[in-house]
Amino acid sequence: MKSFMEPDFLLNTATAFELFENKVRQLPIFDFHCHLDPKEIWENKPYSNLTQLWLGGDHYKWRAMRMNGIGERFISGEAEDWEKFQAWAETVPHLVGNPLYHWTHLELRRFFGIEKVLGPATAREIWEECNDKLQQAGFTPRAFIEKANVKFIGTTDDPLSQLEFHKLLNEDASFEPVIAPTFRPDKALHIDDPAFESWIDRLHFVTGYPIEHVRDLVAALKQRIDYFHEHGARASDHDIQKLHFIDVPLEAAERVFTKRLSGHQPLDEEEISIYRSCLLKELGKLYAEKKWVMQLHMGAMRNNNTKMKTLLGADAGFDSIGESNFAEGLSRYLDALDREDALPRTVLFNLNPKDNAILAGMMGNYYEEGVPGKIQFGSGWWFNDHIDGMEKQMKDLANTGLLSHFIGMLTDSRSFLSYARHEYFRRILCNLLGEWVEQGLVPNDMDQIGRLAQNVSYYNARQFFLQR
Repeated sequence: MKSFMEPDFLLNTATAFELFENKVRQLPIFDFHCHLDPKEIWENKPYSNLTQLWLGGDHYKWRAMRMNGIGERFISGEAEDWEKFQAWAETVPHLVGNPLYHWTHLELRRFFGIEKVLGPATAREIWEECNDKLQQAGFTPRAFIEKANVKFIGTTDDPLSQLEFHKLLNEDASFEPVIAPTFRPDKALHIDDPAFESWIDRLHFVTGYPIEHVRDLVAALKQRIDYFHEHGARASDHDIQKLHFIDVPLEAAERVFTKRLSGHQPLDEEEISIYRSCLLKELGKLYAEKKWVMQLHMGAMRNNNTKMKTLLGADAGFDSIGESNFAEGLSRYLDALDREDALPRTVLFNLNPKDNAILAGMMGNYYEEGVPGKIQFGSGWWFNDHIDGMEKQMKDLANTGLLSHFIGMLTDSRSFLSYARHEYFRRILCNLLGEWVEQGLVPNDMDQIGRLAQNVSYYNARQFFLQR
């Protein structure tokens, strides 16, 4: 019987253990998509306590606490920080089988050296030990990044951002990791959002462009893309809840855009699809010009709890897996760009695991000579970043495509401790490869299989996002 989180954690064969220990454990991390605040990295202020570091804004933990019956006062409410941590500690023993259980204990071990199992009986001593360490120099945001050996962080940024903290960080010679902005223009695409017009007004203020027509909007977004590029951006990101792509000229979106700005009549679904399709296509072309990577995160059904959205706003833990069929729309979108030789390197993420085969199959439809893996099937994401979900994603990718070119893991997190998820992923990857070796499905060639593990863990992502 194995002990909990021993060195061979998740590694069920000798080959898997050798791969992890000798090939990937010490590799750097290339975290190409997250939601860290660059201001926190720049200011590098110590956290007062573990709740502020661990529970603030973490909707993964918030959902688990709610499902455990914890009152909102102890989650996002006015309870004291110790009371919130105590409520989390009461929840942790109920998380067996959930990746949060493993992540919690990996983070305690890797960043604080604590091997105790968190629960009500150990909550106070873990709280005090972590809080004592958080007052030391080696427990600030930058120290966590450096301790995890992170070389690149891709944040997620609204086009209106002035990127002031990215500038400061990249001018700071004392801090080696690259903190790169990622262009996230969701608010430009969500024409049906009540806040759309006010966002357009703010874009006008930032760019100086009078935005009266859809081509004015494209020109303003191009200016922001140029600005982001000058400040280190090499990727965009999109929240695609549904993708009904209609390939029509940009002029078709003009009537929709002016109708929305006039505010006289609501838009119907067809008009919304026309507008989004045209703008997505124009954005894709702009990304291709810059040789950026385009990321499409597809399939989330957001803000399901109206009462709680009204109380707390978005991104508070009330999203779930959607069931929209995006296969045809995605194909039409990628093909429309490809026909104009304007298809950027693209990463496709799905939230519903039933769509794995769709994306794994879609990858092979579009390619570029000399660009291995131009279209990527992104790692198991959000509701899929657990053992079964990540293993299934890699098996589905391998069955249909080339696992060797896969760009691997991302944190998609707001926490500086989430880099333990890369270790989690690497252990799952090495276990899968090790099982294949020991079952005789691939040769027992540690050099070859080791290079594959190293490339998927780090080198592929670095090459994919930074190639020019």
